[in-house]
Amino acid sequence: MRVTVLGAGSWGTTVAALLCRRDHEVLLWARKPEVAAEVDEQRSNAAYLPGARLPARLRATADLERAARHAELLVVGVPTGAFRETLERVRPHLAPWIPVVSLSKGLERGTHLRMTEVIKEVLPGRPAAALTGPNLAREIMTGQAAASVIATEDLSVAAALQREVRRGVFRVYTHHDVVGCEVGGALKNVIAIATGMAQGLGVGDNTRAAVMSRGLAELTTLAVAMGGEPATLAGLAGMGDLVATCMSPQSRNRHVGEQLGLGRSLDEVLGEMRMVAEGVKTVSTVVELADRHGLHMPIARTIHDVVTGRIRAADAYRGLSRAVPAGHESQPG
Repeated sequence: MRVTVLGAGSWGTTVAALLCRRDHEVLLWARKPEVAAEVDEQRSNAAYLPGARLPARLRATADLERAARHAELLVVGVPTGAFRETLERVRPHLAPWIPVVSLSKGLERGTHLRMTEVIKEVLPGRPAAALTGPNLAREIMTGQAAASVIATEDLSVAAALQREVRRGVFRVYTHHDVVGCEVGGALKNVIAIATGMAQGLGVGDNTRAAVMSRGLAELTTLAVAMGGEPATLAGLAGMGDLVATCMSPQSRNRHVGEQLGLGRSLDEVLGEMRMVAEGVKTVSTVVELADRHGLHMPIARTIHDVVTGRIRAADAYRGLSRAVPAGHESQPG
């Protein structure tokens, strides 16, 4: 099969390498020509996967039309802010029947759409799926075991995609609850900022565990309000992804939170980063969705106040001592 992966960041490059090792003809599209040239000529992507050796069969290009025409399966790993524009650019050159898989974890600003909804809107008539879970790219590239889910409403399509993506100790499960899987993947980035702030402030592991647990309750509440199933958020796309993103030093969103907890400005932190921390942009959309559904979601709202400059990270955690009395654990707060 001819596979095109759009986006040569750490995860897009990793997925391209996994697919290449299943004997597919994989073409990786990079926005920057120098990144495409490095992948093609040096078998590396030092900016995003330092030290990793890429498969000899993997090809790369900065020509988006070439990448689109190559595809019998399209995998999209660009940041959510560029997701719609990228699909609109490939649409005139893309075969009408091919499946499209999203690797991007976030929600579209303004429309509040999940990425598979954007796929269906821009590329109608094509099967849309999401690959999500606790997938830290550098660990997978070094051959460490990991698990993910491929989510699409049609489980026969999910099973077909599962066969193409899984390899060795990278285990892929199928899932029908696309809403729950995508909402879990988007909101865990917001909770990771909160736990990173706790790390930077040195408030303790008990506090971080509490924030993660209550954060899981928040993202489950929103996912269910949007049509997802609560059991989904107890699995790989919810709790699994949340734990990895909140605890790993490799997590971009955790890093942002930690630096905010150390007293640095958001602009300073983001200015140093090569890759996008999706939680910074996602949190505004999460708060808008919470308002739409009449949900409290205090952690998300507090992180929104921090990233918009209304309060400091230290103020967010001092607020724990002034919080209203806790109610039943099934309730937010």
